[in-house]
Amino acid sequence: MIDSNECSSITFEGKEYDTFTEPPILMKQERAKTSFPTMEVTHFLNGGEKETAKFEAVKRQIEMSPVFDNSDYYDVNGDYKKCRERTMQKVAAIAEIVTDGRDEHEITSYLSAISIVDSQSYTRIGVHFGLFLSGVRSGGTPEQFNYWVEQGAAGLRNFFGCFCMTEMGHGSNVAGLETTATYDENTEEFVINTPSTAATKWWIGGLAHTATHGLVYARLLVKGKDYGVKQFVVPLRDRSNWNLLPGIGIGDIGKKLGRDGIDNGWVQFSNVRIPRLFMLMKYSRVSANGNVDNKAPAQLAYGALIGGRVTMVRDSYTWASRYLTIAIRYAAVRRQFAQGSTVETKLLDYTYHQRRLLPRLAYAYAMNAASRHLQSVYANTTQTLANTNPKNKAAMEAAVGEAKALFALSAGLKAFSTWGTLAMIDECRQACGGHGYSAYNGFIDWTAFAVQVTWEGDNNVLALSTGRALIGRHLEAKAGPVKDDQLGSGDISQPSVLIRGWNLVATKATEQATTQYKKLEKSGLEVDKIWEKLSQLRFKVARISTRNFLVKSFFEEVEKNASPAIKQVLTELATLFALWSIEEEASVFLEFKFITAEDLSQINLLVDEYCGKIREQAIGLTDSFNWSDYFINAPIGNYDGDVYRNYFRKITDRNPRSETHAPYFLSVMQPFFKRTFEDDPDLSSLEEEEREINEE
Repeated sequence: MIDSNECSSITFEGKEYDTFTEPPILMKQERAKTSFPTMEVTHFLNGGEKETAKFEAVKRQIEMSPVFDNSDYYDVNGDYKKCRERTMQKVAAIAEIVTDGRDEHEITSYLSAISIVDSQSYTRIGVHFGLFLSGVRSGGTPEQFNYWVEQGAAGLRNFFGCFCMTEMGHGSNVAGLETTATYDENTEEFVINTPSTAATKWWIGGLAHTATHGLVYARLLVKGKDYGVKQFVVPLRDRSNWNLLPGIGIGDIGKKLGRDGIDNGWVQFSNVRIPRLFMLMKYSRVSANGNVDNKAPAQLAYGALIGGRVTMVRDSYTWASRYLTIAIRYAAVRRQFAQGSTVETKLLDYTYHQRRLLPRLAYAYAMNAASRHLQSVYANTTQTLANTNPKNKAAMEAAVGEAKALFALSAGLKAFSTWGTLAMIDECRQACGGHGYSAYNGFIDWTAFAVQVTWEGDNNVLALSTGRALIGRHLEAKAGPVKDDQLGSGDISQPSVLIRGWNLVATKATEQATTQYKKLEKSGLEVDKIWEKLSQLRFKVARISTRNFLVKSFFEEVEKNASPAIKQVLTELATLFALWSIEEEASVFLEFKFITAEDLSQINLLVDEYCGKIREQAIGLTDSFNWSDYFINAPIGNYDGDVYRNYFRKITDRNPRSETHAPYFLSVMQPFFKRTFEDDPDLSSLEEEEREINEE
C-alpha cells in the first residue's frame, strides 16, 4: 500500500514509483474505496437505466464524430473568426441529429452533452430552437406555428431564427423596450422601426451572419394607442443569397469575454413592413380593421425565456459535474507538503480542501434533483397553457396562476444555480493550483459560463422578482403567524429535522417580509415604493426559499428513486449539503431561533464529519457523472489519474519543442536586445571630488 511519496523512489508490488509515476496507482486505490455501484448512481442522476442508455448512445455519437474533434479546442478558441467557422460546421452536424425524428427529451439530452463539448455550438443552435422556435410555439396560434414549420424553421431548411428581445438601452426591463410595430390598416401590415440608437436590438445571437428571421419584441401601436410589447416574426435576409432585406441594418458585436463562436449582432429597423399575421396572436390579436384583443397577461409572451431558464438549471448541474470531476480527481492524486514528517499528503486528505470541494459536490447533486423537479413542473404547466382556450376565463386564470408560480420558481433556481456553479468553477480552478490556470485543463471556459448569470434575465433582477412573487403569494393567502420551532434536543443530522428546519426559516423569512410590507402599507407608502423598500428582504426570501427547494428536492429524490445499494451514500451527501447550507446561512437560522450558537458549533463539526465520510466515496461519486476523458477534456482530470504524464503530453503535443524562437524574434526581440548603447559617461570629475573628500 502506497501511503507516502518521499523524494526517493518507492516500491509497490515489486515496481519503483516516484512523483511522476505514482498518481495512476493512487487513483486505482481511491476508486477501490467506492462502496456502491457507480452505474446505479448514474441511473439515479439520469432518471433511470433507459435514460442512461439513451444518453450514453448520444455521447458516443458525439465523441465519434470527426466534426467534434476537440483536441485543438483550447488553441482555436483564441481566434474568434476561425472559431465561428468551426462552430457553424458543428451546428450543421447538430442539425442533422435534432431534425431526424427524435423526441424532444432525446434532443434535450443530446444538446446537454453538446454543451460540455462546445458551449458555443450549443448556444448558436439553441437560440434557434430554444428561443426563436420555442417562442413561436408558445406565443403563436397552432396555425402560425405550423406556417413557420412549413417555411423550414423546424428542419433548418434555408431558415435560421434569432431572438430579438434585448436592446442597447433595455435588457431585463422587457416592458420598457422601445422598438415599435405600428399597424397600417390600409395595407394590413405592421411597420417596424427603431426610434433611436438606444432601441437598437443588441447582443442577438446568430444575427450578425446567420439568421434569416428574427422573433422581434416591439411595442404594438394601433390607432395611436400603445398596447405594450408583443412578438413579431420579421424576415431579415433574402434566403436565396443571404443579402439583407430593405430597411434592415445589421452589424457584428465582435469579440466578447467568451463564446466567440456565436455571431452576436445588432439590428436596426427602418420602415420594415411585415404582414399582419406575422404578429404572434395566441394571447393578443389585431384584426384586419385594427381592433385589438389584449386581455391576456403580458408575461405569457415570455414563455420562451422560462424554457431557457429551466434549461440553465440543468446546465448548471452539467457544468458543475465536469469541473468537480477534474478538481476532485486531481486532489485525489496530487501530493503537497508533509504533516510532521517527510511524507507528503494528498490534497483530498486535507480537511480544508475537503470543505472546498465536497459540499459543492453535494450541491451539484442537489441541482440535479431540483432541475428534474423543475422540468416536470415546466412540462405540466406548458401543457396546461397549450390546452387552455384563452376565451375560457376561469380556465385561463388557473393556467396563468400556474405560469406565474413556474416563473417565480424558475427565476429563483436559474439565478442561484448559475451563481452557484460560476463560483464552483472558480473554486475548482483554485483548488488545482497553478495547473488550474492552464487553458488545457478546461477552466478557460469559466468565461463561457459567466454569461449565464446575465442573459435570459439578470440574476439580481430574477431573484428580486422571485422574492416579490413569494411575498405576494403569502399576502394573498392571509396566513396566520408561523409557530416558532427550535431544534432543541433533536438530531440535526436527521433528514426530517433538516427539512423541518429549512422549511421553517424559509417560511419565517417570507412572513418577516410580509409583516414589513403591511407596516409600510399602513404608513401610506405607494405600492411601488413599498416593494423597493423591501428589496433586501425580497432577495433574502428568494435566496432562502430557493436553497430550501434544493435541500427538499435532493432528499425527496433520494427517498423516492434511490435503490438500497446507493441510498446510504446519497443520503449522506444530501445531509452534507443541508448542513453546509445551514453554515452558509447561519445568521438566518440564528435569527429565527431554530438553532443556538452551541448548535451551530455542533453543525460545524458535523460538516467536517460528513466531509470525511464523502471523502472516501468522492471518486466513485464523480465517476457516477459518467463523463469520458473526451468530455472532461482536461489531462489533470482524466479517468486514469496519470495527471503528470497526460498533462505533459498535451502540452508538448500542442506546443512542439522545435519552436524555440518566438515568431517575433527577428522583428522585435533581436532589435531590442542588440540595440546600440551610448558610451559610458566620463566620471573623472566625480572621482576626483571623491579623492579630495577622502584626503580630508
